[in-house]
Amino acid sequence: MPSLKDVQLKIQGVKKTKQITKAMNMVATSRLRGAQGAMDGFRPYAEKFSEVLGSLAEKAGEEASPLLIPKEEVRKIHIVLCTSDRGLCGGFNINLTDAVKNYIKSNSIEDAEYSFTCFGKKGRDWSRKKGHEIVEAHLGIVGSKFGFSVASTAGRKLVDGFLDGKYDEVHIVFAEFVSMAKQLPVVQQLLPIPPIVKDEAEEDASKEYQAEHICEPSPEELLGDLLPRNVYVQIYRALLETSTSEHAARMSAMDNATKACNDMIDSLTLAYNKARQAAITADLMDIVGGAEALKG
Repeated sequence: MPSLKDVQLKIQGVKKTKQITKAMNMVATSRLRGAQGAMDGFRPYAEKFSEVLGSLAEKAGEEASPLLIPKEEVRKIHIVLCTSDRGLCGGFNINLTDAVKNYIKSNSIEDAEYSFTCFGKKGRDWSRKKGHEIVEAHLGIVGSKFGFSVASTAGRKLVDGFLDGKYDEVHIVFAEFVSMAKQLPVVQQLLPIPPIVKDEAEEDASKEYQAEHICEPSPEELLGDLLPRNVYVQIYRALLETSTSEHAARMSAMDNATKACNDMIDSLTLAYNKARQAAITADLMDIVGGAEALKG
């Protein structure tokens, strides 16, 4: 049985750990509010932007822009991986890297060459460990405040690389915020810009009413400016979603860690009381034994 001092030191250590996890939970909660507000404000814009752009592209056809035309042979695939810079957020980063591994494993293209643009230290370290080519690494962005210029700068390089033939396809992997307890890893194609796939309910609704967009200038000229911007918008949305998901995952992880600390404190307190009771009992037995010996 451990000594009373050992159990006391363990209890003090767990209490200090509890203070740290509780403070990190409060910080994550505070940052989550700001990140979720920015994400909720931008998400409808990104969805509507993609919807209007898909309508224009459908009318103009694939020949309107090279960003809409799929390559005949796809071998050079570029992946934009969005992860966090720090840990202590449960399985958040592992789920994102597993999504990349599953995508590469399920890809039917033989001899495909993969390169990465990494947002976040965890994604960069994973890509480096797996031996993938890292074209760019952006650190200190996910989980903090950032502007649209971050997405536009990265997106412009991706568009230029696609047009120059450096990449045949560009995909982005990010965590979509669903709820406080659920963040889904998503693999989304950025380039060539895929057509909008509608389900049966949306098709029935579109038959009843189809929005007519009056374009000035022509759809072809508009698409030349809007298609690259759509890439920037989708990257910015992915970064906002990942930042919000990271704070939610860390808040949940720190809350679970605080509860685990409480359970450990209760268990160690029980062990301390047992050890203390055993020490008192042993002292009483020594006293009683000594008194009986004196009587004899």
